[in-house]
Amino acid sequence: MVLLALEYGVRLGRRRNARGQPKLEVSGAMVGATMGLLAFMLAFTFNNAAGRHEARKHLVIDEANAIETTWLRAAFLPEPARATMRALLRDYVDVRVKVAMGQVGLAEGLHRSEELQDQLWALVAQSGHQAPGAITIGLVAESLNKLIDLHLERLTVSIRARVPAPTWITLYVLLMIGMIMMGAQIGQSGTRHFGLELALAASFSVVLLMIADLDRPQQGLVRVSQQAMVELRAKLERR
Repeated sequence: MVLLALEYGVRLGRRRNARGQPKLEVSGAMVGATMGLLAFMLAFTFNNAAGRHEARKHLVIDEANAIETTWLRAAFLPEPARATMRALLRDYVDVRVKVAMGQVGLAEGLHRSEELQDQLWALVAQSGHQAPGAITIGLVAESLNKLIDLHLERLTVSIRARVPAPTWITLYVLLMIGMIMMGAQIGQSGTRHFGLELALAASFSVVLLMIADLDRPQQGLVRVSQQAMVELRAKLERR
């Protein structure tokens, strides 16, 4: 798309020369202003996408810590609730890892995660009814509540928080306009450097691809590491 827009601009500039029309002396300033605005938009969008990528990495660690804390506090529960809760937590970690690694469909994984959350909460609620006022049960409920909250946070940041469509449209429109204007300037000059034009197109394209990659967790080249969850799953399976 960038190369096509650049080529279209070159042909417009050549056509203007062929018709004997005067050169646009302000074209350089116009190109500079447009490309400067495009650079600002690219930097702003890249910063947002990179910020969400960092947030996703921290949420993976936070969720692993919350699950392990819940596992440890499950020791406060009487049997058989203790063993049942820890078995459910093993299943929960396994589902979360498989969803993040693409081994289970997103809809199926989310449905299973919510089912396990309901079972865990029902188990804690039952234990609380059997021992009302027990501080230890409250500690288990607190850690489980944080675990459930982190599920919603990960879902929001990883799936629902993306670069808005109007932002993408603005980026592409500015990019096309800037390339056409730059191509027209090249066409009017009468000289071309295909290597430099290709490098220019590749530079902008790589930045756009990087933004798109950061905006799609677990789908592109830049992925959020699930090592903390993988290590936790292995640890819980050994216990």
